[in-house]
Amino acid sequence: MKIGVPKEIKIRERRVALTPAGVAALVADGHTVFLEKDAGIGSGIPNEGYIKNGARILDTADAVWAEADMIIKVKEPVEPEFGRMKEGQILFTYLHLAPAPELTKKLLEKKIIGIAYETIQPDDGTLPLLAPMSEVAGRLSIQMGCAALEAKNGGKGLLLSGVSGVAPGKVVILGGGIAGVNAAHVAVGIGAQVTIVDISINKLRYLDDIFFSRAVTLMSNKTNIEEAISHADLVIGSVLIPGAAAPKLITKQMLGIMQPGSAIVDIAIDQGGCAETSRATTHDDPFYIVDGIVHYCVANMPGAVPHTSTYALTNATLPYVIKLAKKGMPALADDKALAKGLNVYKGKLTCRQVAESLKMHCEQIQF
Repeated sequence: MKIGVPKEIKIRERRVALTPAGVAALVADGHTVFLEKDAGIGSGIPNEGYIKNGARILDTADAVWAEADMIIKVKEPVEPEFGRMKEGQILFTYLHLAPAPELTKKLLEKKIIGIAYETIQPDDGTLPLLAPMSEVAGRLSIQMGCAALEAKNGGKGLLLSGVSGVAPGKVVILGGGIAGVNAAHVAVGIGAQVTIVDISINKLRYLDDIFFSRAVTLMSNKTNIEEAISHADLVIGSVLIPGAAAPKLITKQMLGIMQPGSAIVDIAIDQGGCAETSRATTHDDPFYIVDGIVHYCVANMPGAVPHTSTYALTNATLPYVIKLAKKGMPALADDKALAKGLNVYKGKLTCRQVAESLKMHCEQIQF
């Protein structure tokens, strides 16, 4: 198969979808890998690293898209890339279609075969291609939350860790999944007072065990969320429903009970955000203020640390890339987890969660 790796063009997105080791594995299997020139530079990987492992470097994104049977990316396509798509081309990347009706429409028009990292799911219910970036985003959320609390960004001027004689800040984490757990590890590690809110009692028991009571756990309901965020200096939104839009756990009205200068870091913004007042921002302009509350809603948080993120992501994606390259669409018949990644297929919307979120018709595809 001919595999294309274009350079990411979302604002400040420096990750790349394939490492030199991945190129070597694909080339060894007899595939051809076309890489856009300098696609790996932002992650600290020079062209030479790819060339010596067998990649063919092309000067433009147009050339890469034109050559490839399968395009692998990190982030969803943006407008300049729409015209490069070819009917029947496999697109393997994060898609996050539930809050993106225009992108969904474009992929359907172009009759792309869109396989989304974030909805690949084995029988155990895990999300193996979302997990590494959730780890990164979770840990990064505390770092960015600390910045949001700085006075220069509109925050209350609070040091989350506190110092001798001054109490640490209070962090509330909505959602105890991978992102939430990793946020909690960092927050607990710097000495913040941490509360984790989740809908699953079994998850809360697990969190209680791993944090040895260094974090308070609360059952998720409106009353508990309101009580928790009213005292919080920093709220981390890390709720997730695979493939679907994130539930709005923080309404605009709730901002009124939060302390002025406190902050929300909405990791769930890729799926529309878990606060009504969340809107996607960029690394160039990450913060905005609503009703005195600082919001950080960057939709590609791991792009801030591209070297770590690229290697963590490709560790997870490469086995699936190899399967798709070897078998094409029949790989989905052989791998139920991979089959759940199919979101659009030649003009048909095939992911139930996306269809429900967008109020569109969903079609089942037989492989």
